[in-house]
Amino acid sequence: MITGAHVLLFSRDVEADRAFFRDVLQFPSVDAGGGWLIFKLPPAEGAIHPDEGGGGVSAGHHLPGAQLYLMCDDLQSLIKSLQSKNVSCTTVAQERWGLRTTIKLLSGGELGLYQPAHPTAFNL
Repeated sequence: MITGAHVLLFSRDVEADRAFFRDVLQFPSVDAGGGWLIFKLPPAEGAIHPDEGGGGVSAGHHLPGAQLYLMCDDLQSLIKSLQSKNVSCTTVAQERWGLRTTIKLLSGGELGLYQPAHPTAFNL
């Protein structure tokens, strides 16, 4: 029986991005040992998209590429809240599936953030 999903984010500055998840996004975490934080994420859903060469290899196995988008009910309000914490977002774009932006991490990476305009699978 599958009991959950574990998302891996690869960072060029692990400590800065862990602090961002802990202090700015305020995601609760457990320490798996040696400061290796595992964060509780909000409810999640998954979708399958065409592969455009974004996969990776782990332990000799080809794994599909993945992107993490955090979801919210009011993107503009969340952007203002993030700005009050000195977090910048890219320009908001209207897509057929919702409003989207990205959150800039201290490591230089970015997280997707969007307000969906499509049905979600949270309450299935």
